[in-house]
Parts: sequence; C-alpha cells; structure tokens
Amino acid sequence: MTEQTEKFEFKAEINQLLDILVHSLYTNREIFLRELVSNASDALDKMRFEINRDPALDDEIESQISISYNEEAKTITVADTGIGMTKEEVMANIGTIAHSGSAEFIKQAADTNESLDSLIGRFGVGFYSAYMVSDKVVVRTKSFKKDAPAIQWTSDGKTNYELTILDEEMTHGTSIEIFLKEDMVKRFGSEDTLKGIVSKHSNFVSFPIMIGGERVNTVTALWREPKFQIKQEQYEEFYKFLTYDPKPPISTLHFSVDAPVQFNSLLFVPEKDLDIFGMDRDNWGIDLYVRRVLIEHQNKNMLPEYLSFIKGVVDTEDLPLNISRETLQDNLLIGKIRSTMTKQVLSQLEKIAKDDPETYAKFWKAHAKIFKAGHQDFLNKDKYANLLRFDSSKSDGETFVSFDDYIERVKDEQKEIYYAFVASREAANLNPHLEIFRNKDIEVLYLYEPIDEFVMESLREHKEFALVSAEYADLEKLDKFESAKKENEATPLSEEQAKDMDALAAKMKEVLGEQVAEVKISERLSDSPCRLISPNGAMTSSMEKIMKVMNKDSSVPTKTMEINADHPLLRSMLEIFKVNADDEFIELSSRQLLESALLLEGYLNDPHALVGRIQNLLTKAGGWYAELEKKD
Repeated sequence: MTEQTEKFEFKAEINQLLDILVHSLYTNREIFLRELVSNASDALDKMRFEINRDPALDDEIESQISISYNEEAKTITVADTGIGMTKEEVMANIGTIAHSGSAEFIKQAADTNESLDSLIGRFGVGFYSAYMVSDKVVVRTKSFKKDAPAIQWTSDGKTNYELTILDEEMTHGTSIEIFLKEDMVKRFGSEDTLKGIVSKHSNFVSFPIMIGGERVNTVTALWREPKFQIKQEQYEEFYKFLTYDPKPPISTLHFSVDAPVQFNSLLFVPEKDLDIFGMDRDNWGIDLYVRRVLIEHQNKNMLPEYLSFIKGVVDTEDLPLNISRETLQDNLLIGKIRSTMTKQVLSQLEKIAKDDPETYAKFWKAHAKIFKAGHQDFLNKDKYANLLRFDSSKSDGETFVSFDDYIERVKDEQKEIYYAFVASREAANLNPHLEIFRNKDIEVLYLYEPIDEFVMESLREHKEFALVSAEYADLEKLDKFESAKKENEATPLSEEQAKDMDALAAKMKEVLGEQVAEVKISERLSDSPCRLISPNGAMTSSMEKIMKVMNKDSSVPTKTMEINADHPLLRSMLEIFKVNADDEFIELSSRQLLESALLLEGYLNDPHALVGRIQNLLTKAGGWYAELEKKD
C-alpha cells in the first residue's frame, strides 16, 4: 500500500485558541507530560474495557506506557499499547479542539450500563498542552479494530494538520513524538527530568510507566485498595514515602465515601510536629488526585487549617475541573469533601482519645497549638470541644484533662467550668483570683497560651456547663460551697475597725490617684493582700493584655484594687493609719501593693521603683527588728 497524505484545516480558530491553551490555560509547563500520560492511561483503560467485553481481542500485548528522550532529534516520545485510533477518530479527537474522546467513550459505556470510572481525561484539550514545549507534534496510532490502518498525524499547532495512512505494520496503540522548542531542551531534555515529573504527577497511574527500561511508578495507590488487604507495614511505608518522616504515624485513617461526593482518602496523624523550627508553617495540605493523577500538591481546601498537621491524599471520581485540570472549578463539591473529611478526622481523634489516652497525649503534646485554632469551627463545635485538653488544679502537671473529666468531678449544684490564664502552675499558686477556689476545693483549668482565651470565648459552654473565668466568678454561686477551715484566722473587724478600714481604702486611693479606678474591700481574698480587676468586668486581664498587644498599646490599664482586710499587712497598715493617716509607711505600702499586683498581672513595665521601695522597706524593717532583738 502506498502512503497517502492529506492536509486538513482545523475546525476551530486554532491560532487564537491554541494561544489561549498554551499561554493561559496551563501555568506550569511540566504539566504537558502529566496530560499525555493521563491520555495514555485512558487509552489502556479503554483497551482493557474492550477486552472484557470481547475476550477474543486479547492479543497478550503488555499494557504499559513508555517515555523516551532522543538527544539527537531533541524529541520526547510518549507511547502506549492502548486502544489506538482510526483515521476518523483522529480527526474527531485531535483534529477538533475540545472534542473529548474520553467523555464520548464514557457516554457510550453508560449506554451499555458498563463502567469506566478509571478514565482520567474528560475535556479533550490536554493533548494540546504539548505545544507549550514544542513547535511540532507527530502522532502515530493504530486502532485495535481489525484491518484498521496505522495513521500519522502531524502539526505545528497553527492552522492545519496532515494525516498520513502508513504502509507499515504496527501493534495497536499510540505514540506521541514532541519536537522540543530550543528554549525547552535544557529544561526537559533528559530522562532524569522526565522521571522526576512522572514521579511527581503520575506516580500512582495504575499501568507501568517505563523510562529508560526502568519502571518509574513503583508505589501503589494504597487509598484505592481494599483496607482488609493492606498491612500496617504498607501504610507505614507509604507514610514515609509521603512525608520522609522516619517515625510511623500515630494513626492511619483510610476511608471511602460514595455520597454526597465519591472519593477515597488515606490520611495520617504524625507523631510529632514536622515543622520543627516553626519556619515552614505554610508547608501543609492534602495532595489532591483525580483518578490517581495528581491535580494539586498540598491542597489547602481539603481540611481546615487547624487540622494542617494531617498528612495524606484524597482521590475523587466526581470533581469537576476546568479544562486545564490545574484550577478547581466547583467549590461546592470541594466544600462537601472538606466537610466529610473534617468529620472523619475528628471522629478518629475522638476514638483515639477514648481507646488509647496515652497515644492521644502524644498527639496533644505535638499538635495542640495548631489544633486549638479550631475554635472557629462552629459546625464541629462539640467534637472539637471533646478533644481539648488542659492542665488543671486537680492534675499533677503531667496529665491533661478534658471538659468531661472536669464535669465528672464537679461539686453538687455546680454548673460552671472555671478557668484561669496563668504563666505556670507556680504562678497559679500565687494568683489571688484563685484563692477562693483553693479554699472551696473547686477545680480550675489552667490556660497557658493566648489562644486558649479565644477558645473559651468562642465555646462559652460545654454540655450545659458555662465556661467562666475564675477572675469574674459569681460570688453568690461560690458561697454555697463550704470553705476549708484555716489555722490562725484573723479576728473579724469590729464595727469601728471596719469604718477605719474603709477610710484606709480611701486614703490608698488618694495616694495612688489615677493609677487605680478605686480601692475597695474584697469579699474573695483570703491569703493575698490585694488583687486587681477590670472595673467594668468586660474582659479578663489576659484577654485585655492580648488586645493591647494587637493594638500596639503599651499603656498600663487603670484597674480596681481590692484589698484583703484580714491580711496581716493590711491590719498593720490599719494600726499605723489610726495613729497617723499621713505616715510614710501608708504611702510606701500602697504603692508597693499596687506594683506587686501589676507585676503578678504582667503589666509592670519598669520595676526599678518597686525594687527601690522594697530596699527602703527592708532597711526600715531591719532596723525595727534589730531594736526588738536588743529588748529581748
């Protein structure tokens, strides 16, 4: 047979359309290889489909994709042993822009009630991405159909193409030869480069991809395999391949969903925060695949950021993409996948917390800082709250407790969960706001990080228990609980002494001036001489500090000072005040109490005056003590 060549005009405004495809549709030029491999995988799937339908077609030709680079000709060739094309199919599928052979084939399969879910291409333009890197493409193809001749398609991607009926023997399949542009030879002109691109984008295509006689895609797409067939060692190996983390994950989550969106997912919870130095915070996200082909590395829409410690992949059958596959088209479906995956992850964490508290403690230690940012996930509020852990006045500082742990220990008629922001457990023992809770043996959750305040403000309650800052706890609710008896309790003030104490408070306000809103007698303090509270009670001291930092406000807020009328220091001040209301000791002590309280609250910017005052008081006290010793 003599070779016959015909010229055909493209059936579209090819100059304009190819310019859009090549320069606007794809942002990453290496995508051309992914598209061609995906098309080759489609062709192999179609061939397998036809063999299943008619076993007589099975000619035992191995199903595979071969990629090679010819250094002399500067060409890349992608070949498959798939279904091939007839002349008419070539003209229809690649002679007409945006005609999707795969989409048409799926439609035909649907008409016969058969399935081709593994087909990748749906838009018929991926082939043209080859022109991003080439100025000429030659396609040689032979259909599986009996007596169909081999066809050659040649075009520079401008105005026309040539079709040649080849007078040569050829097995069914297709080869695409890409003549690289001069400026693309250095970038893509090596088999090592091609291997890297395939490993990145097409590593999980189900057919062997051969480059230089070596199979490149050796890792199995575990997420597509039945769970009961997979061993734990396989999960761990896949996790190491994905993350390069030498330690196995705390937990593995492998699930398939059919509705409302069909997808498979394989997720892992690392044992440690992989961002060791906090310098790589943006390095997170789930790898998004469509039918085993990577669409986006580290997609940040699959899970909320507070679950960004999760590593893994999601592979969907249903996700509509725009024609480049690089930009997600339908955010509604992405939202459904995100919602389902978030619930699955939180449920898995709940299961770990319930069945293996020790493992969950490892998780919390590694990922708590990130996880706490989920306080704004109102759709999953209950699941999120169940997973929170805190240090507590009832724990040993090593074991963290949940809200439910707290609720199990509440006193009868207690309907509040109390919390306090503290710098450390040692600071909590000095915190005047917590004295009444120690005296009444009421548990308090300790918050150490600024985000903890936002967590409590967002949640506000848990299982009908209000979350209440210890700083502003309702005294009437606390009074119903019995206080522990103290040794050497102060003698109650007489009516006259109470009036003098009120006068002392007024004097202290006079001394401190605008530094305090007022000075008043406390109904809560028992051990500390004083405490500071916001006069309006609108927000806790810690939240107030956070807001000041956010607003770059370094000023010291004006607080109300509550003084403990039963404290020995205040009783000594009272005795001196009764003798001489203007005694220097009253002023020194007032200022010292205020600055000590500011220091405990974290507001004291300049401690020099406080240190000098302490030295002055120690000097005087030392003199008084020495005189007493002489008398003894």
